[in-house]
Amino acid sequence: MKIRDLLESEKYELLKGSEDFNIEDVEYDSRNVKEGSLFVCITGFKTDGHKYIDSAVKNGAKALCVEKDVSIPEGITCVKVENCRHALAVMADNFYDHPSRKLNLIGVTGTNGKTTTTYLIKNILEQLGHKTGVIGTIGNCIGDKMLHAERTTPESLEIQELFNEMYKEGVKDVTMEVSSHSLDLHRVDGCDFDLGLFTNLTEDHLDYHKTMENYKKAKGILFGMCKNSVINIDDAAGEYMISVSKGKVLTTGIDNEEAQLRAVNVKMTSGGVEFDAVYKNEKHHIVYHVPGKFSVYNALAAIGAGIMMNVPFEDIVSGLENVKGVKGRFQPIKTQDGVTAIVDYSHTPDSLENMLKTAKEFVKGRIITVFGCGGDRDKMKRPIMGEIGGRLSDFCIITSDNPRSEEPAAIVDDVEVGMKKTDCPYEKIVDRREAIYKAINMAKPGDFVAVAGKGHEDYQIFADKTIHFDDAEVILDAFKEKTK
Repeated sequence: MKIRDLLESEKYELLKGSEDFNIEDVEYDSRNVKEGSLFVCITGFKTDGHKYIDSAVKNGAKALCVEKDVSIPEGITCVKVENCRHALAVMADNFYDHPSRKLNLIGVTGTNGKTTTTYLIKNILEQLGHKTGVIGTIGNCIGDKMLHAERTTPESLEIQELFNEMYKEGVKDVTMEVSSHSLDLHRVDGCDFDLGLFTNLTEDHLDYHKTMENYKKAKGILFGMCKNSVINIDDAAGEYMISVSKGKVLTTGIDNEEAQLRAVNVKMTSGGVEFDAVYKNEKHHIVYHVPGKFSVYNALAAIGAGIMMNVPFEDIVSGLENVKGVKGRFQPIKTQDGVTAIVDYSHTPDSLENMLKTAKEFVKGRIITVFGCGGDRDKMKRPIMGEIGGRLSDFCIITSDNPRSEEPAAIVDDVEVGMKKTDCPYEKIVDRREAIYKAINMAKPGDFVAVAGKGHEDYQIFADKTIHFDDAEVILDAFKEKTK
């Protein structure tokens, strides 16, 4: 593809070479550059792509896209843009011939509930016989084929490549988690969203966004990109999301009587939730086999998406009823000795509180909670989560999550500050495996062990290494050891 076509719709300055030069592919990592590539110099958090120009050229790059003044090697075409991240998204979209325009693309954003909601929508659409794709935290999938995911929302180049692959493999609909980082860092620029969903907004990622107002505005970017939207107006940020939306907006809620799609007659048990979905004065009975009020909100979002896509209500009802759960989201692990354990991705104050409040509704014994907080992430939420854990549990074990470059014991100490504000007995066990074993061994019939924070993840990240670690596997091993 010629450079002029690659940069169509993007404002740029040709510093050297020719716009008619053909390039073979686009790369932003110099290690992936091959003969004939165009190398985009992204400015990152830890490094700057402009520093790797020589390496990219050595590997075969014939063109550069920069946003800073640089020394241009001989024989290299170079264009300058205002923002290389945005330019990368534009080029990726052009390079793969606008694949998202050929798909029904649904973007889901919010602090909690994104993953579950994408899979609920997937299940509903599969009732119609559609082949679907999912992009998100657990992984990316094309139909039944699972692909590894490095982050919730991939970089723009990988997103467009995925869309292109999905289209070639016969996918009709794609549900995609859209993180605040991806919106702020232009990863989803160029994506043609048919529908956007807002789940909720609670404290998270303030290490990056600094304020809740910035966080809210980053989430709101999605709704200026979507043709239509589904917005939870029980959440305080719902009104803002409506104000920045274009196209038709469908509002959802439980408590807000103004919601166009509302859940009433809600019944919650240990086996899930039942409610009547009221839309245009018609009631449809919904059964969803995951407990908790948050499950009602996730289901409403998925129902709203179905309505906006003109899916028959009987298929929406059937799609939700057939869902057995999502890996790492209130995932139950039951044993014959009467102890129930769950693995949940609760890694924010709100999600931890929702999960534990749900457990308190049906647990007859003690709630034993194992949790920690991630390193190199929002430190302000650590004592908040400690206090929530202590307030809603009968016993807590504070442990490591993904400590990354931080000292694990120091993170545990930060969480303990909040725990001390409660009367809950607790222990600090830095080793996560040991902490889980401790919780399982002390559990008696009727008790409930909540292992929170990592959910679906099958790894643990330390400063010097990443190891295999799956909470569900460790829980099962601990149960086996207990029954020997």
